[in-house]
Amino acid sequence: EVRVELLSSDAVKVKKGMTVLFKRWGGDGTLTGVVRIVEPAGFTKVSSLGVEEQRVLVIADITSPPETWRALGDGYRLEAHFVVWEAKAVLQVPAGALFRSGSGWAAFVEQNGKARLRTLEVGHRNGLAAEILSGLTVKERVITHPDDSLHDGSPVRPR
Repeated sequence: EVRVELLSSDAVKVKKGMTVLFKRWGGDGTLTGVVRIVEPAGFTKVSSLGVEEQRVLVIADITSPPETWRALGDGYRLEAHFVVWEAKAVLQVPAGALFRSGSGWAAFVEQNGKARLRTLEVGHRNGLAAEILSGLTVKERVITHPDDSLHDGSPVRPR
């Protein structure tokens, strides 16, 4: 089994039976697993920055063949990635392309050498990428990390 301490705000998204991917464990490739238990009680732990955090223990079983991970031992380090949502054929953009516009989300796309403002409906986000439900189409080029000087109609060119 693998015991993972999650922030309580992340643990509420994890459910029994969810897929877990184990990375950076020291061996080749990614190991797979499944959540067995999300403990019902949290505990306080002080982070390396001195901040008190509420943590929850999640226990997962490794489902990869034992011969691939046999060298793992008690207390070994790895990274656990919980699959809390997945879908096929999702239109997504880098999170750095999005910004707040009023109460919603927006992004700039490049269109004929000009920046064009688009209002977007955003679905799931993970901090790195965001699902786009409406406002963009496949193959449109978004502008990442736009600064405050960029406006609708500003000239742009790819780098």
